[in-house]
Amino acid sequence: MASIQEAKRYIDNAREILRDKARKEDGYYQDTKYVKMAGHTAYAGILLVLDEFLGKKGKGRKDVGWYKEHLGKLDRKLLTTFVSAYDILHLSMSYDGNPNSTVASVGLQEADTIINWVETRTATT
Repeated sequence: MASIQEAKRYIDNAREILRDKARKEDGYYQDTKYVKMAGHTAYAGILLVLDEFLGKKGKGRKDVGWYKEHLGKLDRKLLTTFVSAYDILHLSMSYDGNPNSTVASVGLQEADTIINWVETRTATT
């Protein structure tokens, strides 16, 4: 799946944004503009790989409920990871600009877990 490598690139880009532009001091990022950008970038990477893995919705746009429903049928543990990633990357970072570097680190780890899960599932099929 080409989307796996692309999703990994998104996560790498999010880490680079935080490292190079958000200015980390004493465990907090100083520029929330870049925290928001990094959160959005990482969450977009998750959706990219999940969209290819889960397929098309049909009518309309996918919302977080659609992803939860489909992931819940496949793997409850991954569903928990997705909910955590959604909360951290999309809500806390993208919308709120949470400057805590530990929060960002956990969110990016959750993104890695999701991408690796998809990679493992597609390698065996």
